[in-house]
Amino acid sequence: MKLSDTIQTIHGVGEELTKKFRHVGIETIDDLIYYLPRRYDDYSDITSISQLKPGQASIEATITNAKGRYVRRGMHITEAIANDTSGSVRLIWFNQPYRATAIKPGTTYFISGEFALRRQHFSMQNPSIETASDFPVHTARIVPIYRETKGLTSTQIRKAIRVCLSIIRALPESLPASIVTKQNLISRSKALEELHFLSDENMFALARRRYGFEEIFELTLAALLNKYELMQETSVAISFDKKLAVSFVSKLPFQLTDDQRKSVWQIYQDMQKTQPMNRLLEGDVGSGKTIVAVMAAIMAMKQGFQVALMAPTEILARQHADTVRDMLRSLDLEHEVVLLLGSTKPAQKSRIQKKIADGSVRFMIGTHALIAEKVDMHNLGLIIIDEQHRFGVEQRKKLQAKAGHMPHVLHMSATPIPRSLALTLYGELDISILGSSPAGRKPIITEICSPNSRKQLYAKIDSELEEGRQMFVVCPLIADSDAQTVSSAETVYETLRAKDFKHRRVGLLHGKMKPDQKDAVMRKFLSHELDILVSTTVIEVGVHAPNASIMLIESAERFGLAQAHQLRGRVGRAEHQGYCYLMISDSKAPSRRLRALAQMTDGFALAELDLELRGPGSMYGTLQHGALDLRVASLADTKLIAAARNSAQAFIDSGEDLLHYKHLNQHVQERRAITNLN
Repeated sequence: MKLSDTIQTIHGVGEELTKKFRHVGIETIDDLIYYLPRRYDDYSDITSISQLKPGQASIEATITNAKGRYVRRGMHITEAIANDTSGSVRLIWFNQPYRATAIKPGTTYFISGEFALRRQHFSMQNPSIETASDFPVHTARIVPIYRETKGLTSTQIRKAIRVCLSIIRALPESLPASIVTKQNLISRSKALEELHFLSDENMFALARRRYGFEEIFELTLAALLNKYELMQETSVAISFDKKLAVSFVSKLPFQLTDDQRKSVWQIYQDMQKTQPMNRLLEGDVGSGKTIVAVMAAIMAMKQGFQVALMAPTEILARQHADTVRDMLRSLDLEHEVVLLLGSTKPAQKSRIQKKIADGSVRFMIGTHALIAEKVDMHNLGLIIIDEQHRFGVEQRKKLQAKAGHMPHVLHMSATPIPRSLALTLYGELDISILGSSPAGRKPIITEICSPNSRKQLYAKIDSELEEGRQMFVVCPLIADSDAQTVSSAETVYETLRAKDFKHRRVGLLHGKMKPDQKDAVMRKFLSHELDILVSTTVIEVGVHAPNASIMLIESAERFGLAQAHQLRGRVGRAEHQGYCYLMISDSKAPSRRLRALAQMTDGFALAELDLELRGPGSMYGTLQHGALDLRVASLADTKLIAAARNSAQAFIDSGEDLLHYKHLNQHVQERRAITNLN
């Protein structure tokens, strides 16, 4: 067998099982051996029957009196007796009719499972059994449990991986020998074998460290190679015009924060170089990223260059266009702003494209429509990419081809990311952080509410609405689900409209609505034609509704810390006090996450806690759509990250050829294509 062979070449894996494996992303031997366990059950301690105690247990015994029978409602029960020299114990299997005929008299088995009291008798229920040997797979060891799907169990996955053990043991080293030695890493093959066939906790730690190191090393090496490749590109030098900057700032209706001034200066210094800027502007909700981006834009526009701002949704793109026009009015540049969307009508789209091509407009705002083939941006100097937008290598090449050079790039993110995570996720970007909020912004008052308090809460909310304010109500689901007992947007909308707030104007917004429908509802809310907007998390990113002062999050326990904090940031964006109510689904004590959200307003501190409580998946899964695929590495392990980063830099500095390492090169090239926002 070869790594590239399909899993159907494995003995015992037929056509039907192959389909089940495909459901979890396993098609080849290579996919299978890198399908890592999600947890382990420790059945390594083999006990004599007389010493059995309630809980997980393993015994070595013969099995007698195996009999099966059907009972009520078609349920099948198989019962047997396990015997060793110290005594006997009853075994019970439910709905496994093959058990009785599969058990061989006189054969010694390893038996692992739950030893528990049932109907006043102790027994082992649904235990795993296999012939006793020096290398058990399913019993008498630390047993790996994998992510399963209907018709595919961990037992079947373990069987298939056991067949591939010789391939795992023959895997060549993927890292340079000097790094393996210097970092005291076990071999790639030994690490993978231990993760599937764990011998003890010490080896588990070594295997995780080796595998985690390699993941971070690959990710960092990919980011560094991208960074150095970008450094070879040529951009346009956009010089700093102090008079322009001072004039613009003097006309603002507010003062810039120190963080905003620092970030603007870093961007201006980057843009003066002929080496392309590649910077991430990271700031909490409401920290004032847009004004920083506009200050970068005016420097490019005044020197004859065009600016393109790409947003993830049409709602956000429209909002940016309105905001940017207002900000540029003091320089008489608002007429330079055009909005180009997928939903723009063909005739209007054609007129806008001509204006972009002849240079009569210099600030283009839109979604992916901006990089359509027909849009000629021959004089593009700066690209601003807002919030989680997937701007990949191919899109960058398209824009570069249009401009004839590599434009300067500024990425913006309103998701606070701990520094250790940011450096790993965005290793090829320079980072500017807006850590403080603009003066006058009041902290959002956040309260946890139980269903029993709903009547009193609605009375409090109604008095706020009576003052002319507005409310967002956010639900985790669009429609009711049989599988989940949580609030859905459609049900909450109908209830509020027909009962609790029937005297108010209530609207509904969710992701399955057509773009023009969503846009119409959002515009109604922004123009205060609606008092209440019931929504899913489609309003999470960027929506600016100054008159909205109340955020009610239904089934709040269903939301991550970072996500709930983002939602909270949609209110209290003007002079009015903002309120966020976290409605939990039942009257149980709220989780540590929700208590932290009620007590803390600092998005970066909350992100650190989210990383500690839930791991990086809660953040990088949202940011990168799972693309980073870190299966083992913990982004909270700062020592491991530092060691991997330093090793990646040392590898580049050594001048070694990556092509000498086939496996490493393949993984690094894959990560280069998807890593970061670049």
